[in-house]
Amino acid sequence: MDTWVQRAAGEIARRAERELDALVAVSSPSGDVHGAEECAAVCAALLPSDAEVERPPCSSPRHAPDLIARLRGTGSRRILLVGHVDTVVAHAHHKPLRREGERLLGSGAVDMKGGVVLALAALRALTARRADFAEAALLLVCDEEWRSAPFAHVERFAGWDACLCFEAGELTPHGDEGVVVRRKAAGTIKVHARGRSAHSGSAPERGRNALLALAAAAQAVAARHAPDGPDHLTAVPTVLRAGEAFNIVPGRGELSCDLRADSDAAILGVLETLPREVGGVALEPELIRLWPGMSSEEATAPLLARAGAALGRPVVGVRRGGASDASHLAPVIPLTVDGLGPRGGKAHNPGEFVLADSLASRAEVALALIDAALAS
Repeated sequence: MDTWVQRAAGEIARRAERELDALVAVSSPSGDVHGAEECAAVCAALLPSDAEVERPPCSSPRHAPDLIARLRGTGSRRILLVGHVDTVVAHAHHKPLRREGERLLGSGAVDMKGGVVLALAALRALTARRADFAEAALLLVCDEEWRSAPFAHVERFAGWDACLCFEAGELTPHGDEGVVVRRKAAGTIKVHARGRSAHSGSAPERGRNALLALAAAAQAVAARHAPDGPDHLTAVPTVLRAGEAFNIVPGRGELSCDLRADSDAAILGVLETLPREVGGVALEPELIRLWPGMSSEEATAPLLARAGAALGRPVVGVRRGGASDASHLAPVIPLTVDGLGPRGGKAHNPGEFVLADSLASRAEVALALIDAALAS
């Protein structure tokens, strides 16, 4: 293993669990300004002392500002590290970090405060490599989990030499270190229903049932689900809201659906085929979010080979279905690699965890990728 990678990873591992504890202790659901500001304060305390900190506006309105930390060097390359501090866990359900055997359990631990801890530590490690870069920056956003607005930071970093995103890491089926070089496009369809309310006991025939119409729309979306098809499309109805009382025909309602596919066109195809009327109920489908896919396999293959040489074990590019901010940046930074965070599981669930030992091993992976990017 490269000497710098080994030494810096050891220092990161020594501090990582305690730093993860501090960050997970803050409840920071998307949209909560106070939680995001508390996370920003923790992250600022963990930055290199001479990092230049900027708080640009978030992509989403009514959110706390994002955070950008920059290190200046004397070299020529520009490298960007990316993460997010928001979670999907409401305050009432937030769980601080606790250890159960080899698992570090806590809200947002794997998605993605564990990755944020490694990204902050990687920026600290780069203070010893200033001759190898002109600029190293860390971008931490506070709206990744629920953003529907355009990503605000694409042009700011267009043309940089490398982008490394610290979503959760993984091992391949053969036990090699996996990093993400391909992601599906992601879309959210919302269907609004306008029917007619009526008493469900004395005059149900006068009503136009929005709930039943939305159920039909949900079935139409689910019928397009084809994960083994040419576009690897997953189409999943996720939230249905309709009705105000048990004895009233629902006159209005709303359905949300999550879609992932290899191409944007497959997602748009589902939108176009949804019915506009069912049983006298008007349906209004709209695409409220469309994140691009990411396809960096070819561009990053030499980078992964160099990283494997610095690491002393293979680094393998893998596919992943989940959306990520890396997908927004890959079109303007061809050397974009994701999945550099620690390994774990049960993201967005009460049992969310990080594998404690992976904080060290994935720090090594991240530093090897950085070393390879600086040498390109």
